[in-house]
Amino acid sequence: MYKLSDLKHLFVTVFLANFALNVVPPAITDITVGALCPAQDECSLAIYFSGFQQAILGLGSMMMLPLLGHLSDVYGRKALLTVPVAASIIPSVILAIGRSTNYFYAYYAVKTFTGMVSDSGIECLSIAYAAANISEEKRVSAIGIVAGIGSAASLFGTMAARFLSTAHIFLVAAISSTVAAIYMRIFLKETGGRIKSDPLNQPILVDDGEECSDSGGNSSKRVTESFKKVLQLKDIFCLLKSSVTLSLATVIGFLNGLGEGGQQTPFLYFLKARLHYNKDNFAIVMLIGYSAAAIGQLFLMPRLAPIMGEEAILSLSLIAQFINMLIDSIAWAVWVPYVANLLPIIAFLTRPALQSIVSKQVGPNEQGLAQGCIAGISSFANILSPLIYTPLTDLFLSNRAPFNYPGFNLFCVGLAWLIALIPSMIIQFGLHNSRHRIRDGGCSLDA
Repeated sequence: MYKLSDLKHLFVTVFLANFALNVVPPAITDITVGALCPAQDECSLAIYFSGFQQAILGLGSMMMLPLLGHLSDVYGRKALLTVPVAASIIPSVILAIGRSTNYFYAYYAVKTFTGMVSDSGIECLSIAYAAANISEEKRVSAIGIVAGIGSAASLFGTMAARFLSTAHIFLVAAISSTVAAIYMRIFLKETGGRIKSDPLNQPILVDDGEECSDSGGNSSKRVTESFKKVLQLKDIFCLLKSSVTLSLATVIGFLNGLGEGGQQTPFLYFLKARLHYNKDNFAIVMLIGYSAAAIGQLFLMPRLAPIMGEEAILSLSLIAQFINMLIDSIAWAVWVPYVANLLPIIAFLTRPALQSIVSKQVGPNEQGLAQGCIAGISSFANILSPLIYTPLTDLFLSNRAPFNYPGFNLFCVGLAWLIALIPSMIIQFGLHNSRHRIRDGGCSLDA
């Protein structure tokens, strides 16, 4: 097992890759509206375009993340982490070249495909890398640090977006993604593959008679079999139902994904239409949010988890998420979202707390699949989120609204986190669950 200091190259990779991803969002809303509805602040077409892209990204991520996670368990996490990091380079290069309508459509098409693996894949595989190589006692700290470094990268990326011109934003993003890919290939140690020394560490989806050794095996056949295995939904369902904790975590992951999906596009277009936010305003509100997230994940979570437990942190963060959205939904001045994002630091601990809970339900060889499945469930929620919140956003920002509450869509986003509080309380006060294994197509309890 590694020490936390042994993950330094992973931390650098996560920082560079997340910096590249998060320097873009403050500028992309203005570019989308400018390409589709020039000289307008409110643009229904832009809202629906972004919502459609989010749904497609969610559908693709739902299918790709369990696949990437499972393959990382078998063939190594470094090899599979290369895929999302490298994929994130291409969209930024397109808008670095030009930002006219044609370049926007090219970016939109490419981002829709690359985002399926890059947007959530980097976080998912990084968490799996850390969880598989750190002892269970220190795992919550490792996951919190990985998440915190990602938030710190988002903070610096957003800060850079505040001061960079739009043309330079995408050039910097492309360079950062490229450096992340090169650095990772040179310095990050390869991990993964099947560990056969401990029966409890044997993979969930391997049959009793399956040979895990590379010697004498056909590598192309193994790749084909891995694809077939991971695409068998009954096996994934069996994993998620293998303990009460994993089943409840699945529900929470879905509701959290529903809330996070609603917080993305609808929130930004609400701020632009009602408070006339531009790139700089978006950058400031994101900057405050990422600062709070970095503080919470890097400093609060490693200290609170041993005292309170990840389950209690999860419940408190869900309450804070709801309160945050409630305040945003009634924002009456430009400064209100700034203050709202500053208040609930603990709200940003939802995802790392959930990932830590899930990591303790499986062995080192199963971290990629388990994290990929939970991330895939969240991505599935992202498919439904635009279908629910995009029409609400358009309706309540227009003159057709049935009552005067422009932020009603954000209030509905907050309800997803409020509902998720129920299964989180069951986890918090429920019994600890033993780990399960899948044998011969069914679930059985390890002794």
